[in-house]
Amino acid sequence: MRRPRLPRRGLHRVLGVPGLFSTAYGDVGSSIYYVLGVTALFALGLTPLAFVVAGLLFGMLALTYAEGTTAMPEAGGASSFARRSFNDTISFIAGWALALNYVVTMAISAFSIPNYLSVFWPALGDWPGNSVFGVAIIGSLATLNVLGIRESSRVNVGLAALDLLTQALVVIVAIIFVFNIRTIVDNIHFGEAPEWNRLMVGMAIAMIAFTGIETVSNLSEETRNPGKNVPRAVLAVFVTVMIMYTLIPLVALSAMPVHFDAEAGKFTSELVDKFKEDPVLGIVSHLPVAVEGLLSVWVGILAGTILLIATNAGMLGMSRLAYSLGRHGQLPPVVSRINAKRGTPAVAIIIFSSFAALLIVPGRLDVLAGVYSFGAMLAFSFAHLSIIVLRAREPDMQRPFKIPFNVRVRGVEIPITAVIGLMGTVLAWTVVVFNQPFSRYIGIAWMVVGLTVYLAYRWWRRRHPPPDTAAASGVT
Repeated sequence: MRRPRLPRRGLHRVLGVPGLFSTAYGDVGSSIYYVLGVTALFALGLTPLAFVVAGLLFGMLALTYAEGTTAMPEAGGASSFARRSFNDTISFIAGWALALNYVVTMAISAFSIPNYLSVFWPALGDWPGNSVFGVAIIGSLATLNVLGIRESSRVNVGLAALDLLTQALVVIVAIIFVFNIRTIVDNIHFGEAPEWNRLMVGMAIAMIAFTGIETVSNLSEETRNPGKNVPRAVLAVFVTVMIMYTLIPLVALSAMPVHFDAEAGKFTSELVDKFKEDPVLGIVSHLPVAVEGLLSVWVGILAGTILLIATNAGMLGMSRLAYSLGRHGQLPPVVSRINAKRGTPAVAIIIFSSFAALLIVPGRLDVLAGVYSFGAMLAFSFAHLSIIVLRAREPDMQRPFKIPFNVRVRGVEIPITAVIGLMGTVLAWTVVVFNQPFSRYIGIAWMVVGLTVYLAYRWWRRRHPPPDTAAASGVT
């Protein structure tokens, strides 16, 4: 007699290094297509410095996540680290801040796709065409992710490889034809363009790529041999980020140098005025005519694909984070419900994709970038702090990967990079809160709503405890 097939109760381990790298790079590599212009709006001639600093802090965060994820290989990232280090409430605060990041990542990436595809149809570069197209992308990817992780991962691997080659090609051609070290030096006007507080905001905005590392952590439960594959994927992403974050801003400001606009009475650049929403196309537009036409088309297509990866990566990370929060009783069980046939958190995908679609409607790229920074810096501060605290509270904890740079304080090995990274993310969050009103109000409102739901659900759960573990797991 054939035994009935039991429903699968967990996420499936199907991903290796290529799948992890491509998913993370979907966030990291794609950000240059929209964050370059927004960063230059604040940092002007010091935009390359802002990206280098962001890249270094990214590396420190990568080490923190490599240690935390291999020691605690479960969906949730910073939220999981904080749960082990502190308690459920701190864990939820970190997780809900990350939820904001993922929703904004989906929105900002999907909204940017039509801006690059406008090389084929100019109407896509203007509102409301870009917003309508972005909402359609969110809906399509939500359907794909409900169907399962294998399908979405295979899409990511091929598109990430193509985009890496395209970015390398643009950089090489731009170095040959437009790069000028003298122009780079002349772009800098210390303390004036930009002012120091605006430079700090620019650095915070440049850190928008950090969600890629969180996505790796959230997919650890679906990774084969996470103790080895997660650090390898993280290292590959970091090396790629440092190369691209150094070269692309340099060639962009060579092609579109900073100049003083006498009529407006301020320093500016085409990168800020004309190409803020599609800065890589701005680089290409300053290349010789013989290559500009072909590269514009190619960049339009490939930028669209890598931004599609980013939208997909944000959706993957968000759904897995919601699954983790729901499984640990920090959100209502319906959010963490796993579809028995597909093995995916379909309800979470639908709910948070809807939020992302709503954020796209106004068509404000600069506001989305600021809101992202609010949530990202808050969550990543908790990630660094959690790893430091765990070194003291659980020194014998099994750590397949351990941050190599440490100092011993009262018998405890403290990771230097986590301490520096914590200082950097706290400073960046403070700068955003005090200098970006929209980010401050939206971010605080998001956190208040989340905490209200969390506290109400915890109160209800105490009065109505789940009858058994099967009911608590939320599997359908």
